[in-house]
Amino acid sequence: MRQQSSTLSFLIRKLVLIFLLCVNFPAQAQNPDSQISSDGTLRFATVERPPFAMHTGTEPAGFSIDLMREIATEMKLRVEFHPYGSFSEMFEAVQSGAADGAVANISITSAREQILDFSQPIIASGLQVMLHDDNPGSPVFEAIFNLDILFAILAAFGLLALGGLVMWYFERKSQPYFDRPMADAFFPSFWWALNLVVNGGFEERVPQSRPGRVFSVILVISSLFIVSVFVAKITAAITLGAITEEINSLSDIEEHRVATTEGSTASDFLTTREIQHFTTKDYTTLITGFENREFDAIFFDQPMLSWYVRNQPPGKVRLLDRVFHPENYGIALSQNSPLRESVNRALLTIRENGRYDAIYTKWFGVR
Repeated sequence: MRQQSSTLSFLIRKLVLIFLLCVNFPAQAQNPDSQISSDGTLRFATVERPPFAMHTGTEPAGFSIDLMREIATEMKLRVEFHPYGSFSEMFEAVQSGAADGAVANISITSAREQILDFSQPIIASGLQVMLHDDNPGSPVFEAIFNLDILFAILAAFGLLALGGLVMWYFERKSQPYFDRPMADAFFPSFWWALNLVVNGGFEERVPQSRPGRVFSVILVISSLFIVSVFVAKITAAITLGAITEEINSLSDIEEHRVATTEGSTASDFLTTREIQHFTTKDYTTLITGFENREFDAIFFDQPMLSWYVRNQPPGKVRLLDRVFHPENYGIALSQNSPLRESVNRALLTIRENGRYDAIYTKWFGVR
């Protein structure tokens, strides 16, 4: 009997021990320290995305880099950054466990939420269009003083001078006004032709010769068309000069060589709306192509384009006012990451104590 009691007691102790181990295992799995290296360092992946992440010097810099450093400091940890060539490579590093998380200009989307977890939003964003600003002055002023207008004016003067000289040839022996040498008759003949076109008739100095009368009738009739064509030419040149390279809506984008990066939310946005566009592997290639005028416009993240425009000489590039597809950036973590709660608490603390505003002002100016 004692042996049975001892055996039963042993089994009960074993069951209790197994139960305690099962209860304790999830708690250990949710411990943030389980994802941190032994020296207390977080490993975060990133990509080249000025001004969010840049790797031009010995140490990475940027808004997201500085923010993640502050978050790590608040968590009493260190953080090291590992650059990757593309978003897909960066996300793969997070999914495989090669990195604890990722920071850059990472948009929070439903598709990415299926494979990753995200912190609370770190900055509001959207998509915007950047164009070459070839006419920094007044559009109307620039339109009036262009080659098309100059050629039209020269052509008009040439036709008037030619018409006046033909009339001088026919009328030089028929009336005193034209009875002078060709050199002296050039301006009076031009003036007569100009009055004919402007007034639509000849109340004074009616042609006397038969060829002169026939030619003058032809001039009167043709002047109606000449004036109409000339005015239309001027109007068209001014209108086109004022609206050249203007993009004000998504439908306007289709008529231009618009580019963005492959796999980006901007590319998805354009593809969904069946808008043809070019894609580049990364942001650096995108900007280089734009600067080399391989593209007429860039459709990309508003904060990055704003920062780029702010660091360019005046009159080189410009942004359309409208922001498409508002979105938020976040810190990417692996699914069910134990770091998420700690990162969010640290982020809230940084927002409340003013350190977030200091980082924002450093990179984007005062809000």
